[in-house]
Amino acid sequence: MSELSTYAVDENGVALLRLDRPGSRNAIDTAMLGELLEHLSAAREDEAVRVLVFSSTDQLGFSAGADVREQLDEEGHVRRMQLFADLYDSVVAFPKPTIAACHGDVVGGGAEIAIACDMRVGGSNLRMRFPGAALGVPVGPARLVTLCGLAAAKYLLLSSRTVGADEALRIGLVNRVAPAAKTEASALELASAVAAHPPEALARLKRMLHEWDDVEGRSAVEGRGQVAWVSDGPGFATPD
Repeated sequence: MSELSTYAVDENGVALLRLDRPGSRNAIDTAMLGELLEHLSAAREDEAVRVLVFSSTDQLGFSAGADVREQLDEEGHVRRMQLFADLYDSVVAFPKPTIAACHGDVVGGGAEIAIACDMRVGGSNLRMRFPGAALGVPVGPARLVTLCGLAAAKYLLLSSRTVGADEALRIGLVNRVAPAAKTEASALELASAVAAHPPEALARLKRMLHEWDDVEGRSAVEGRGQVAWVSDGPGFATPD
């Protein structure tokens, strides 16, 4: 099977993890989730890695979210949701700084990965959406409230509306906006600047911020709720 992501570390200690299913708009399936978790584990343990950047090989879209075309039975749906929850928790709890290069469509699970990161660079072609309310999926509050506050989180989650680059910058969803074709380059530039700082100081600051905010605890609680929604609640419809 072909790889669904790419991973490399440069001379500055910046690890670049790209989603690589352009033919499927980088929709995230079970196999990709497994790959992403493996790369996260490797980056966590690699002392040469100082900053981790999430991106994609497609400038038109970071990710369209979960792969709705993946054929799954009930057990498969539960397993995939558990992997999504594990991925979000792993990104939130990653001990080194993380940055998302938000190209084009950043939807659903792709948007959740982006907001689990510490920083985000939005492309001018950004279209970010959290469709949980429309789909009935209880996901998003734990990380969004920390990122942009209660009022903005309610606005984004309850409306399921799509926001562009300017609005995302105004409400704090992204930290800066770059021309569409330079989104990843801008994220890497930011990552290199952060990587120049003492890694011990970065890790300590991030740990302090997370302890005071408890975003990791809230993310874990939300993840358990996601899985319960599939395993014990209404969940997704399965084929007859």
